[in-house]
Amino acid sequence: MLEHGMSLGRTRVKFCGLTRPEDVDAAVAAGADALGFVLWSGSRRAVDIERLAMLSARVPAFVTRVGLFVDPDPELVASAAEHLDLLQFHGEETPAFCEAVGRPWIKALRMRDKLDLPQAARDYHAARALLLDAYRPGVPGGTGETFDWTRIPASLAKPVILAGGLTPANAAEAIASVRPFAVDVSGGIEAAPGVKDAELMADFLKAVRRADT
Repeated sequence: MLEHGMSLGRTRVKFCGLTRPEDVDAAVAAGADALGFVLWSGSRRAVDIERLAMLSARVPAFVTRVGLFVDPDPELVASAAEHLDLLQFHGEETPAFCEAVGRPWIKALRMRDKLDLPQAARDYHAARALLLDAYRPGVPGGTGETFDWTRIPASLAKPVILAGGLTPANAAEAIASVRPFAVDVSGGIEAAPGVKDAELMADFLKAVRRADT
């Protein structure tokens, strides 16, 4: 099992909240390892199944297509799954719910004050990774806020995907502090919600590569 903090050579990068074909193309060109599509209607970056199908069809081989869900109906997950490589559960989904889908998945955890990360890693042992995001009451993600990175144990029995308020300006500091398996960014590479900025995407990737070297 690959643990948080182990040297991996480079930090993987996921751009999330993609809604436009040109942004998918720009993200791939910049060098993103994964692209995230929001399947939660409460988000300003949400896409429906038809748009997901169109966008995911543009993604070439070896770039992972990730679908973000928040306490979804199983029917929605099933409909979206054929256009995705990985599922991301961002609500209060139980380990049993996540496992029942039968597809590779990661679990997002918001860093509440009393969150026991080692226990969560044990509870969600079938997850491919844990995505750690800032906590704001009533908001399942996309807050644009960072959290105290020192709260992440140096050794955690799951790969860590760091999210929450990342930008080209702080990506290198975040990677140096946490040494995550991957970083996840949405608002920090946008001109407006759901509208990505190609220059910011390129700058973010450059900051990550500088941190890795």
